[in-house]
Formats: sequence, C-alpha cells, structure tokens
Amino acid sequence: MKYFGLTAVLTGTLVMPGNACDLCSIYAASQAGGSSGRGLFGGLAEQYTSFGTLQDSGQRIPNDGEYIHSSTTQVFAGYNFNDRLSAQISVPFISRSFGSDTSSGTASGLGDVSLIGSYAPIQWMSVDSTLTWNVLGGVKFPTGNPRRLADPDFASGIGGHDLALGSGSFDGVVGTGLFARWKRTFATAGMQYAIRSAGYIDHQYANDLTWTAGPGYYLLLADDYTLSLQGLASGEAKGKDSFGGVPDDDSAETIVYAGPQINFTWGSQMSVQLGADIPVSIENTGVQVVPDWRASAAITWRF
Repeated sequence: MKYFGLTAVLTGTLVMPGNACDLCSIYAASQAGGSSGRGLFGGLAEQYTSFGTLQDSGQRIPNDGEYIHSSTTQVFAGYNFNDRLSAQISVPFISRSFGSDTSSGTASGLGDVSLIGSYAPIQWMSVDSTLTWNVLGGVKFPTGNPRRLADPDFASGIGGHDLALGSGSFDGVVGTGLFARWKRTFATAGMQYAIRSAGYIDHQYANDLTWTAGPGYYLLLADDYTLSLQGLASGEAKGKDSFGGVPDDDSAETIVYAGPQINFTWGSQMSVQLGADIPVSIENTGVQVVPDWRASAAITWRF
C-alpha cells in the first residue's frame, strides 16, 4: 500500500508567535491549532498524490501509461484534557483511480482508523520565543478493506498492496514533534514510526518511518489572524513487505519531498494549512509506479 500518511494530521504541534505587545495573540493562535487549552477540536484533512513515473530499482524506465491518482480525506476529532495531554481519532476515506494503456479501475472506501494520544513534556512560551516538544503513541485499527491484497498485480508497477484500502492488521504508531520560534522566525520538525503486524492473508506491510522538517516566517500578524510561509522537507523510508514471511521485492522505497506550506489562523478557533511538494529523491526496489507530486490541505476548528 502506497503511504498516504494522514495520520500525520496531529494538531497540537504548532504554536504561533506574536510581537512584543501581543502575547495574548500568541496564545490565541496556539489554541486555534488545537494545541492548548482544555476542550474539543476537530477538522478535515485532504492529501492528493499523483503517481505516474515508473522506476526499476531506483532508475526511471518507460511507462506504458501506468498511474495511480489517490485522494485521502480524513475526518479527525480530539479532546485536550489540559495544555499538555490530548487524544485524537482519525477516520480516513480513500478514493483511488488507477490504470495503464490497456485497462483502468477504481478503489474507494473507509481506510484504517487510528487513535493517537499526545503529551507535551516541554512547553515554553514568552514574548520573543516559543519551544514545544510533543511525544505521541497510538494504534491503527483494521477497518479498511484489505481484500485487494489477494489480487494479482494489476500492472508491472501496480500491485494489490498499492490498492488495498487497509492492511487487516492492528499496528502501532509512535512519534514526536518539535516547534521552536524566535520572534517571527520559526522551525518545525516531526516524525512518526509505524510498527506493522501481519494482517490479511498473512501479508505484512514493512515498518515505515515518515518525517518532516523546515523553517518558516510569519508574514502577517494581527490580533485576529496570523499568516506564515514555510519551506518543508519531508520523506518516508520503508523496507520490503512480506507474504507469509517471504519478502515482496516490489515494495521497499525511500522518498524525500520538498515544497512550501502556508499556515493561517483566525482568532483562537480556526487553523488552516495548505501545502504542495514534489519528490527530489526516490529510491525503490523492483518495479514500482512512484509519485510525481502531491498536495495537501487541512482545517482545524476548536470548539
């Protein structure tokens, strides 16, 4: 299964800055992201990924029209028990179209639901600086349909593990996130590690590491809103999947992306992120269709 990774939509990792007389705005903007204060938050996230390049062991090869267009829409809701501790449930809905020069198809439905808890051991906020460190852990449930894992390969670069909506397994998730600010300049970093178990027809997705990091700057700052622009590098590294303990040679990959992200908050209630990126490095095993670009958007509302 291609990684579409919206379990990464964990609010509570961004804390917005203010100027020398705007400490209240700092706190209001952090609340808009769901990262502080007691109460409910929720929202929507979307990630669209276009796969249209065929690679064999890291080398680009001629493509006879193979593609995957994937949209993952995630509904999430959570509760802040206090400024440091929160829990969040994420429910993904997946829609994929795929094909080659000779045939095409679609796959859509509910994906694997995840339940994640987050705790902030470090929270520091002053007029000029902010430092927040979060740790997280949780479980992914086998709610998505995994039956395409039993299908024969659709094409040379598209297999059932790319099209299945779920894994059929309970998997663990651990991770961490960091936000640091000095006046209007800030940086974020985060990673998640998925610990996979055997699922449907004894198929086991490989453990995978996803990460993101990059600097940003606040272009606009007012009592009611903030607007920032950030440059992000992100990536994924995973090994080979397996069937009954036998490695699948067409499944390991290491991908690095780069691109911009816009962050916007309104008061203490709403936070919006818009991003796009392209792969700058792709290494893979066997023959796989790999991504050309992806775009994402998320909105969080604090109740």
